[in-house]
Amino acid sequence: MELTWHGHSTWHVTVGDTDLLIDPFFDNPKTSLEPSDVDDPDYLLLTHAHADHIGDAGEFGDATVVATPELAGYVEDELRLDEAIAGMGMNIGGTVECGDAYVTMHRSDHTNGAQTSYEYDVGMPVGFVVSDTKPTQVSDEESETFYHAGDTALMTEMREVIGPYLEPDAVAVPIGDHFTMGPSQAAIAVDWLDADVAFPMHYDTFPPIEQDPADFEREVEATGSDAEVHALDGDETVDLTETLY
Repeated sequence: MELTWHGHSTWHVTVGDTDLLIDPFFDNPKTSLEPSDVDDPDYLLLTHAHADHIGDAGEFGDATVVATPELAGYVEDELRLDEAIAGMGMNIGGTVECGDAYVTMHRSDHTNGAQTSYEYDVGMPVGFVVSDTKPTQVSDEESETFYHAGDTALMTEMREVIGPYLEPDAVAVPIGDHFTMGPSQAAIAVDWLDADVAFPMHYDTFPPIEQDPADFEREVEATGSDAEVHALDGDETVDLTETLY
């Protein structure tokens, strides 16, 4: 599994021969790329409809959308994205097979007016757990799993469900505060998730969410977690296998 952070909450995930793009928003200071610089992914995963998460979704019209039915319907109508997983999207708690990847949708604690507006409510915001094997209750030491938490507050589901049952090896958590968790609560999330690797995201894009990722790293250490914090540069790629082993 390869992971590329394009700034904010935008991640490109490659599992085998399958490319997934999460929350495309290239109008952020961490990336030097335009949407046209990025090859169309096979799947476009959307956590929610705020403009800083679907701002460039319409540029990837050949991808299959993975989102809640409400959000899938919204982007179909408004952004002319024609294909959704299963023809209708998916919902919280479900797992879908996306080429060589398995994608499990989980809730996040946030709001979800379309394009940061109050005009449309398009369902609950979510996060995604992306794995190279289908999640089961039988632990698989050789599988690789990445959890994109979406825009969220600290949730006990991280400790009670996502960590022990979905077993993410690597997690990307928002640290910007103001609109999401800040460094302290994000560090608690990493500890609860029992992750090996943690990536900060959703920071430095706008003045209210300016953060020093070193503060997040110190907070992770303070929890007693063994997770290794990687504050990536924009457009930096990591091989998860090499990072874990």
